[in-house]
Amino acid sequence: MAAAEIPQRQTLLRLASLVAIYLFVTLVLPRPESVTPAGWRLTGLFAATVAGLVIQPLPGGALVLLAITLAPLLTDLQLQEALAGYADSTVWLVMAAFFISRALLNTGLARRIALLFVRAFGNTSLGVCYALSLSDMVLASVIPSNAARSGGVILPIARSIAELYGSLPGDTARRLGAFLMVCVYQCVVVSCAMFYTGQASNPLAARMAGDFGFEVTWAGWFAAGLVPGLLSIAIVPLVIYRLNRPEITRTPEAAAFASSQLHEMGPLKGTEKILTGVFVAVCGLWITSGWHGLDITITALCGSMALLLTGVLKWDDVLRERAAWDIFLWYGGLLRLGRALNDEGVTRAFAQAVGDYFSGLSWMALLLVALLIFFYSHYAFASITAHILSMYPAFLALLAAKGAPLGLVVFSFASFANLSAGLTNYGTTPAPMFYGHGYVPLKDWWKAGAVASVVNIAIWLTAGFAWWKLLGLW
Repeated sequence: MAAAEIPQRQTLLRLASLVAIYLFVTLVLPRPESVTPAGWRLTGLFAATVAGLVIQPLPGGALVLLAITLAPLLTDLQLQEALAGYADSTVWLVMAAFFISRALLNTGLARRIALLFVRAFGNTSLGVCYALSLSDMVLASVIPSNAARSGGVILPIARSIAELYGSLPGDTARRLGAFLMVCVYQCVVVSCAMFYTGQASNPLAARMAGDFGFEVTWAGWFAAGLVPGLLSIAIVPLVIYRLNRPEITRTPEAAAFASSQLHEMGPLKGTEKILTGVFVAVCGLWITSGWHGLDITITALCGSMALLLTGVLKWDDVLRERAAWDIFLWYGGLLRLGRALNDEGVTRAFAQAVGDYFSGLSWMALLLVALLIFFYSHYAFASITAHILSMYPAFLALLAAKGAPLGLVVFSFASFANLSAGLTNYGTTPAPMFYGHGYVPLKDWWKAGAVASVVNIAIWLTAGFAWWKLLGLW
């Protein structure tokens, strides 16, 4: 068989498996009495779509567009209803944030922020990890692409610092590079959990929470993630340091490297000054949205327009932002399919069935069991989005029916969806980027992920729950 024919055959086999999943759900699994036949066909379509995001016979955007096309043919959704997700304000919030992040990357301001942290804290190997992690955390406040900020900004600096000390993949990896790759990545997933814009599917989780009657704002997510997130970023590197201690612990050259790079960049350019003002204004308006009532999507769009009007962002930059337009296609479509699934009562039926099985447990005991199942099921996912789509609304419905406080349920599952991406070398988009540099053997990467998972779960179930109690979430 010609080599060119193999990928096409694999694509056809994977598409056939999605058809099999649809048929299995609609024809074999028993339909709950509370769900209409059309709603059950929608369930099959949704299940096949989520499975497709895992095995990827087609790119995510193309796959979801196919599902949106099939929805009016297989279900009661009209075409206009199926396409309504693309008009949702949450979708446009993500788009606007991507445009602002493109300006941060193009002007070099994102890299400058990271270098400033390294110059300030980079005199030790642990300090370098903290510097890069704090940089990622700051950028996560407005850059929803964890691949762009972590893989595009943070990772190259980490690799450069490792190479300063002759630490390359192979025999010299443990000098410094292996520690930095593992440690920084484990902090990246914490940054994802801390912000509404921490990664692209967080607004999707927020929208799903809204379907259950709990409104999630940028400021609310920021407040909820602040204390447990900072604790994780403080403690996880210490644990990884003991687990995977680098041979080089003093790194004055790293701070010197950052200083030299900043010197080469020179003072803030005019475009960077404008962008800094927009960055601060947008984040400030997001934080204070509860006071002035301005929708955070309008704020983000105004920030994008300001960058376009001042020339900091070019229209060609917007057109070339492939990741944003790809997310627009799959995000808007999935948002609508998920809402339709909820409207059909499918999530409520699931919650009722599981609730009957665990009827003897209190809501707190059920929450803890569900969180652990939810967290470690991420071994089966290569995408936070697929994980959230397949399990998040169902567990929300289950705990809500059990009488658990919605705020506690919403933020605990949303946080765990992100933190669980640290388990493997494929947990979210930056994972293969960090692992792919070849500094860390697979066994060591998974071991670090397992250890960090225990630390994060302990922090967020204790300090996190206590903090959320103070915030009045339960």
